Amino acid sequence: MSPEVFRAAVIRYFMSAIEVIPPNPSGKPSGETILLPTGQACRRRSCVAHLVREAAFAHPGGVALASGTETLSYAELIARASRLASYLVFLGVGPDVPVALCLERSFDLITSALAVLMAGGAYLPLDPAWPPARTVQILEQADARFVIARGGQAAIVSGNTPGDERHVVDLDVVQRLVDGLDPLSEPAPVSRENLAYIIFTSGSAGQPKGVEVTHGNLLNLIFWHRRFFDITHEDRASHIAGIAFDAAVWEIWPHLTAGAALVLADDEVRTSPELLRNWLIQQRITVSFVPTALAEVILSGDWPAGSALRYLLTGGDTLHRTPSPSFAPVVFNNYGPTECTVVATSGAVTPVGAYPAPPSIGKPIAHTKVYILDRDRNPVKPGETGEIYIGGAGVARGYRNSPSETQERFIPDPFSSTPAARLYRTGDLGSFLPDGQIAFCGRADAQVELRGNRIEPDEIVSVLNTHPSVRASAVAVHGECCSKRLVAYIVKFEGSEVSASDLRNFVSERLPHFMVPAAFCELPALPLNFNGKLDRHALPGPSPENLIRDRNYRAPKSPMEDELGRMLAGLLGVDEVGPDENFFLLGFHSLLATQVAGRVHERFAVQLTPRHLFEAKTVARLAAEVDRQLELRIASLSDEEIRSLLGAPRSANQAD
Repeated sequence: MSPEVFRAAVIRYFMSAIEVIPPNPSGKPSGETILLPTGQACRRRSCVAHLVREAAFAHPGGVALASGTETLSYAELIARASRLASYLVFLGVGPDVPVALCLERSFDLITSALAVLMAGGAYLPLDPAWPPARTVQILEQADARFVIARGGQAAIVSGNTPGDERHVVDLDVVQRLVDGLDPLSEPAPVSRENLAYIIFTSGSAGQPKGVEVTHGNLLNLIFWHRRFFDITHEDRASHIAGIAFDAAVWEIWPHLTAGAALVLADDEVRTSPELLRNWLIQQRITVSFVPTALAEVILSGDWPAGSALRYLLTGGDTLHRTPSPSFAPVVFNNYGPTECTVVATSGAVTPVGAYPAPPSIGKPIAHTKVYILDRDRNPVKPGETGEIYIGGAGVARGYRNSPSETQERFIPDPFSSTPAARLYRTGDLGSFLPDGQIAFCGRADAQVELRGNRIEPDEIVSVLNTHPSVRASAVAVHGECCSKRLVAYIVKFEGSEVSASDLRNFVSERLPHFMVPAAFCELPALPLNFNGKLDRHALPGPSPENLIRDRNYRAPKSPMEDELGRMLAGLLGVDEVGPDENFFLLGFHSLLATQVAGRVHERFAVQLTPRHLFEAKTVARLAAEVDRQLELRIASLSDEEIRSLLGAPRSANQAD
């Protein structure tokens, strides 16, 4: 490489993260300025909204958002977001002011998030599917005085306690007013230390924890992603993750700041590996993040030649599968806690046969340091297992309104010469491989990851223990890979009675659906180890002897109910599934829907879709749907076809 080419490459690298500013009369850079190899004074960009706005100026007619047949151009996105931002500034939104978003996945949701950033605030995503009690709890814990919502959700988050000053921006009510406002001329000034967003995760003390992520944290992720995966305005990226899952941050902002198209998958598509695979191909997606459980199914199949997909990115759980040799896109396995801005390490996964163990989690991304330390916080030798600590530009500010937990998990970095540098103690175990990549070795504590969601079992326990029939409880994960499910263990008060439905409803009113146990088991006492602590390894698997059933349990009343019940029981790893039991609450999930549909088609020649299973929810309703399709199929057959199926001999006058 010639010196001229090298110099140009260096300049391009710096220009991707900075903007040129007019020369300072003193000739010296000031503030956040640095000197380029060209001698120009430059300032590091400090606001994501500025970058999206620049992308819109460069490609105003380009597609910013797409969903089905609907699209929104960059010019339209900026116009909508600027007007809403103007309204938010009028209300008092500014730097470090959180604005909660309680909206379904939609153009409005992403537009609102951008508007909050343009107003200088920090957005706080709330899943509308959460129980109202959890939503209100998070709003109070975050001290969020502003919420953007619609209709029924607006009523839930409005607050009804005396002195509650929460302001709810109901888009159904104020949209016409917002549309009539002058757009904000430019994003409000913020620094890299100001908050960009807050995302809540499960907490070990029974309380969710709000992770505060700054613009500097987010910009590091954005610039790394755009450089590493060579993102341009010609890319089409998928938006699959739920907005309250931090992977959505990774999907949205690196691509909108590059002028790429962000394509939203609907809920049915994003939860079915088969439908998602076809959707990625049909929508000409070039870069996609797919949660681990879905990705493992997709990786096992072939991929058509000529597909637009360049990179398939995965993470959120331990990856056990490598891509098949015919899988064309490059697969990257990624790792990173919410506290370190989504991604801390990343590594390409080579095809089947290259790994004697699960794929590594790669190496640290740009401006990120990973240390693996022993109990005394000394580095372990390569190949030895220790706890993973993360430092660098992605380490978040801390936990919202929780200084003690922040101090516990965000510690001074003894390996850095930078003042006030910190490490995040992940609680994950890992080891360095000979090539410098990192092997993930599980959790150091009881925290678990289930289908991309990080869960503290103690948070579920704290809810269960408030049930009047529960004296003590424990929660653990059983199963492997795609069959993993949460199991709750209950010790009842003497003389009390409780059903699985009672417990399930009690938890679901207080926690999000992914934290509701799939099965409830009754134990006379919780197993303890020598030190008197819960012995999680001694918790038994669900069995007919310990499983808590619903009071209205009945036996199958038809051969179809019996056969489908046994089919589902085998897939779920339980003794039986009652005809009226909600099999989703027993651990069934979208990844199993394709298997059930395939087995039913093979056994009965009936074509089920994942939607049929999601709508049925019980064996009885599913059996009724299969019987209905069988009756329609039989009714459509001719006498000749019926005789052929039954193997009946043809009469003489039917001979050829």
